[in-house]
Amino acid sequence: MEQTRVTAAARPRLPEWLKVPMPGGPRYIELQNLMRSQALHTVCEEAHCPNIGECWDRGTATFMILGDICTRRCHYCAVTTGRPLGIDLQEPGRLADTVKAMGLRYCVITSVNRDDLSDGGAFIFASCIKKIRSQVPGCRVEVLIPDFAGSWPALKKVIDVRPDVLNHNIESPKRVFPKVRPKGDYRLSLDLLAQAKELDPATVTKSGIIVGMGETTDELVETMQDLRGVDCDLLTIGQYLRPSAKHLPVDRFYTPAEFDELGAIGRKLGFKHVASGPLVRSSYHADEQHDAAYATSALAGGSELPTRSTCQ
Repeated sequence: MEQTRVTAAARPRLPEWLKVPMPGGPRYIELQNLMRSQALHTVCEEAHCPNIGECWDRGTATFMILGDICTRRCHYCAVTTGRPLGIDLQEPGRLADTVKAMGLRYCVITSVNRDDLSDGGAFIFASCIKKIRSQVPGCRVEVLIPDFAGSWPALKKVIDVRPDVLNHNIESPKRVFPKVRPKGDYRLSLDLLAQAKELDPATVTKSGIIVGMGETTDELVETMQDLRGVDCDLLTIGQYLRPSAKHLPVDRFYTPAEFDELGAIGRKLGFKHVASGPLVRSSYHADEQHDAAYATSALAGGSELPTRSTCQ
């Protein structure tokens, strides 16, 4: 693969393919005001997502529940670490109101890690799904969940309300994982995706990898193989961008051609859909990723990905 190496500078110059317009369009401002009025958080803002302008201008956002303070300190992530303030039982209702006001047909919900809660916040995830399905019956819901510290009863709370997609990001290969997510566990993340299928084989599972944190191509392929080994359906691959000088340095920038190559490898391994590109994030155009996977599966004559419009 062609490589674009990074120098020792704290904030290296971004390649042209990683430069995006500053956010600030009318729809962006409208959505920002709506989030503020409902006291909601988005991972778009908290994680300094480079796609925030594009996504908010098209009326989509990834909602972040359970507050904006995480109990873990991952070395690539910009979300604030500390001691959370409790849980807000009214949050699911406000979130559903916002989804309805936005007229969403596809909603993505994620959260900070809440190791202070016995179920890691799974109850609130489930409540959000049920509230959205109640108020916006046609809206599909994707959840990007933490590992719940390996609590399968917590995971079951989410699986039981049947999200349209259950996403849990592996983030990096096994060798790199400890320096990227010191409080996480590579095997546990794989086990969680496997357990989701055990609890409900119809569950559509998804994971994501961030590149540019010191991994090798062989290690990326091994990680994709591990994900397919637990029957993960969907995959995203994107470039790591250092949020600040306090975070893990960027090892190198992958070129668009390299992302195309990684995407081709993932499809060859059997993922129903792979979104691979410099600016791809786990929830970037998530509705299109799911729909493309469904269409690909149907055209291939294989088992179709279910579209769930009701909670059972």
